[in-house]
Amino acid sequence: MKRALFPGSFDPITNGHIEIIQRGLALFDEIIVGIGVNNSKQAMFSPEQRYSWIQETFAQEPRVKVHIYTGLTVEFANKVNARFILRGLRSAPDYEYERNIDLLNKYLDSSIETFYLLSSPQTSFVSSTLVKEIIRFHGHLEGLLPPHIIRDIYALYPGGKPARAESDRQ
Repeated sequence: MKRALFPGSFDPITNGHIEIIQRGLALFDEIIVGIGVNNSKQAMFSPEQRYSWIQETFAQEPRVKVHIYTGLTVEFANKVNARFILRGLRSAPDYEYERNIDLLNKYLDSSIETFYLLSSPQTSFVSSTLVKEIIRFHGHLEGLLPPHIIRDIYALYPGGKPARAESDRQ
């Protein structure tokens, strides 16, 4: 079985992440979405909330599993028997950042191979960091996140804005 780990903070999971996972399913038999808990980063949403959102997003896809982990990604990959790490690339700076992580992972465990998928133009500008800024300033989230996550965020942050009417976009 070809099992890949797709690690990240997913704070929150975006349509860009979802696109990479869906495309990755054409390459791998199973994808484990690993929610990495990094105590040096200030998360907006709890790991449990992120887990719940990802579970709901892929409820109809049994080949996608979700786990929360701490520690080194390669150690977690070994723990879940994933011989591959899946990553998405949006831009050249992403490549440089991911390349260094891949080199370090290879140093730690040369048996794990990393696969990169380029984001589509429709999602290449979407990042969790930018989405969190939009949330903080009560901007429109439609098209960036799945509807069930938008619903929950608007409930958590009541100043959120509902979807814009078509006339507002022109």
